[in-house]
Amino acid sequence: MALKQYKPTSPARRGLILVDKSALWKGKPVKALTEGKRKTGGRNNKGHVTSRGIAGGHKQKYRYIDFKRRTWDVAATVERLEYDPNRSAFIALVTYEGGEQAYIIAPQRLAPGDKVIAGKKVDVKPGNAMEIGQMPIGTIVHNVELKPGKGGQIARAAGTYVQVVGRDKGMVIVRLNSGEQRYIRSDCMATVGAVSNPDNANQTLAKAGRTRWLGKRPLTRGVAKNPVDHPHGGGEGRTSGGRHPVTPWGKPTKGARTRHNKSTDKFIIRSRHAKKKG
Repeated sequence: MALKQYKPTSPARRGLILVDKSALWKGKPVKALTEGKRKTGGRNNKGHVTSRGIAGGHKQKYRYIDFKRRTWDVAATVERLEYDPNRSAFIALVTYEGGEQAYIIAPQRLAPGDKVIAGKKVDVKPGNAMEIGQMPIGTIVHNVELKPGKGGQIARAAGTYVQVVGRDKGMVIVRLNSGEQRYIRSDCMATVGAVSNPDNANQTLAKAGRTRWLGKRPLTRGVAKNPVDHPHGGGEGRTSGGRHPVTPWGKPTKGARTRHNKSTDKFIIRSRHAKKKG
């Protein structure tokens, strides 16, 4: 998909750059594969705000996505590519030979009419899913499982991918976009190809209102607040905060490491925080 630039016919159009979605399905999604979605406003069951900056936005329907791809050795035809308001990637509607339909994350270079299949070992072509241990080294994959049968958890956002770089002790070594290298069980499923819509990161929304349509509220800078409201607040004139960036509750932010998971540390070969040589 290409990017669309708009002529500056109004202040809202000046600088507007969006992804061209003209090739996507223009109708409604399959009703049996959707359900209503309620807005939380960032609040929990007690009505307290637990996630700031969330409110409003356009009404959405949730699309059920098949992240597991466990319908093995049954070919499916890609009916169409669709927009999904719940994710940055595009989705594809596939129809299996028995007539059953499902949504999957659409990889790049997948087009209506293509055939896809999932199994223990199948052809290495975009949209096909198989056990990651059966894939050749160097294969680009997405929607990678961390636990067999749980469904894909890694590389599901627009333009993301994981590369198979080796095998060791019955495990597969993969390299993530962040530079992290880790072990994954060889019987975990993964789908061939990189996720669609790589230009999603190159969009320019050009006005605050368009961000509000996505359900995102404005964020007030800490240095613009009073000391009672934020650790960065106060000071005579304009100040830079006077300390390393923290949240309103004093916790370090902007790059502070928060990972504390000893049970899965053994699967990480090279951390994404490791300093690059050279």
